[in-house]
Amino acid sequence: TKDGHEVRTCKVADKTGSINISVWDDVGNLIQPGDIIRLTKGYASVFKGCLTLYTGRGGDLQKIGEFCMVYSEVPNFSEPNPEYVAQQAQSKGLGGPSSLTAHPPQHCPALLPAPDSQNGNGLSPGGPPHPPTAVHPPSGRITRSQPGPPAGPVSNGKETRRSSKR
Repeated sequence: TKDGHEVRTCKVADKTGSINISVWDDVGNLIQPGDIIRLTKGYASVFKGCLTLYTGRGGDLQKIGEFCMVYSEVPNFSEPNPEYVAQQAQSKGLGGPSSLTAHPPQHCPALLPAPDSQNGNGLSPGGPPHPPTAVHPPSGRITRSQPGPPAGPVSNGKETRRSSKR
């Protein structure tokens, strides 16, 4: 980037599908194809018409294993959605606000090899209801998150206000 940061796009997947994840600086160098990664405090946002996963403020990526997880590359949630593009075009034409509810990833995305056209490796959100089996014991925590706050609020459909205990 102009600020001297290195940004990589990786494809991640779990059994529900795949999505692109954007990783910054050293994190991109540490992720390898086949790694099983847990993303905490992540969010999804549309960038250049494609849904992309990011590490949020205070979030991190943690390698929890290698090559021991069932995944599916389809559906690819980062493919441009014609309905969403049409909705955005209509919204801009009317000048009205539009909203997109992004569902945050669960846990344990598995890293996939990315096509040569992508700048990076390959990672995805979501997670199985049972923990994946790791070939190797968990190793190292990657705690660097991207600079800057998320573009806007992302709702997971759950109530965020907490009631006080009496």
